[in-house]
Amino acid sequence: MRTPLCDVFGIEHPIFAFTPSEHVAAAVSRAGGLGVLGCVRFNDPAELDRTLTWLDDHTDGKPYGVDIVMPMKVPTEGTSVDLGSRIPEEHRRFVDETLLRLGVPPLAEGEGREGVLGWLHSVARSHLDIALAHRPVLIANALGSPPVDVIEQCHAHGVQVAALAGAAKHALSHVANGVDIIIAQGYEAGGHTGEIASMVLTPDIVDAVGPDVPVLGAGGIGSGRQVAASLALGAQGVWTGSIWLGTEEYRSLTGSSGWEAAFTRATSSDTVRTRVYTGKPARLLKTRWTEAWAEEGAPDPLPMPLQNLLVADAHNRINASGDPDVIAMPVGQIVGRMNEVRPVADVMADLVEEFGRAVSSLDRIRG
Repeated sequence: MRTPLCDVFGIEHPIFAFTPSEHVAAAVSRAGGLGVLGCVRFNDPAELDRTLTWLDDHTDGKPYGVDIVMPMKVPTEGTSVDLGSRIPEEHRRFVDETLLRLGVPPLAEGEGREGVLGWLHSVARSHLDIALAHRPVLIANALGSPPVDVIEQCHAHGVQVAALAGAAKHALSHVANGVDIIIAQGYEAGGHTGEIASMVLTPDIVDAVGPDVPVLGAGGIGSGRQVAASLALGAQGVWTGSIWLGTEEYRSLTGSSGWEAAFTRATSSDTVRTRVYTGKPARLLKTRWTEAWAEEGAPDPLPMPLQNLLVADAHNRINASGDPDVIAMPVGQIVGRMNEVRPVADVMADLVEEFGRAVSSLDRIRG
């Protein structure tokens, strides 16, 4: 399993792994892929700096990447207090009443946490500055093209830029802005995702951007067969996310048995694409929390970043409670194949081995 991107980044396998866990990212990089740390959870710049220092020291010199959340257009935003004043009381009341109805207890005293500010443009810029003081080889942006000056800043540091795209027209716009790698994020994917399935989207984007722009296939990839399928569609690698939520290394981030119970029993039908998590369409595990927002009389989700500020504390409470029927977690349709918790190294080995078997079986068919 080797493509030109392996030489670009100095990796053994073109498997890129988005994860909010530095332990998962480090393990993927050590196993020959490229671990990409999601930064949106970091409110404290000093904590991100410490975490990236840890990655520098625990990847055995192997490369890694960083994922930020930054819109192309710089929004007008004030402080988190200013934004909080724009959240309607109706929405706050709905969240409080829903948590009460679902039996979600408050956090223990001293365990509260401010809303996740990484969704704000200004905070994402600070994440970028901190990241570039370390040694990432890739900066990925979950909201498409970052501003052009950010792309130029990355290139000045010798760092490539990747951006997610849910349609060919978005990919072309990214390339025009100077983005180096396009991530074709199919409908099946967890988190922010568009409306076109990977089987259609990947070749659409590959053909649109041409042979000189590498494309990573994303969405519904959790086995070596699916990696092979993505490369057969023209991708030079794969961008994976959900499968790493089911690893032993991810436990250090959640510490919750509720999440493991939820995903190991879920089927591929047990997700929903909704705006309740961030204000933009994102695929989540279907639970009583997501169903509450779809009930008659529930308010419409707010736009980003207001929705995230509204529900951040609720999600902290929900996930701390450990109730698998209520858990709030982005995950893709591949969750139906995540039936056990395994070490990252085992997941990587299986991806590579099954890829080889899939390609060999096609060779036999070709004769």
